[in-house]
Amino acid sequence: MASKEYYKEYQDKNKERIKERKKNYYKENKEKIGAQVKKYNEEHKEQRKEYKKEYRQTDQGKKSHRISTWKQMQLISEDYDKLYELYINTWECDNCGIELIEGLYGANRRCMDHNHRTGLFRNILCHNCNHMRPDYESD
Repeated sequence: MASKEYYKEYQDKNKERIKERKKNYYKENKEKIGAQVKKYNEEHKEQRKEYKKEYRQTDQGKKSHRISTWKQMQLISEDYDKLYELYINTWECDNCGIELIEGLYGANRRCMDHNHRTGLFRNILCHNCNHMRPDYESD
């Protein structure tokens, strides 16, 4: 048996033992590990900053940022990917029918309407309709 296969088999058989060993090592070397991480972060700060900047410009980066913002606003969904596709492909307000625009500014910018008490998604609306709709309205 090749060493790679043997090691894989060993890991599968000893998951708990390996996990405990790593946990103990971390406890015993917490300061050393922390210093190494801090040093690494300082040395690669600009590189990571540039990578994040580039990633945020990609479709996946935009999607990730948008979904995390929804989660911060306590919007609840069973399938955020499906909800994102609906959001991206909706170009008309579900309430007034106005053409929606992409961006942070404008009365007709796209908004996710959701109940703030339950967190459940309701519609994709323009900013005006979303702002005017009472939150206590039944779903």
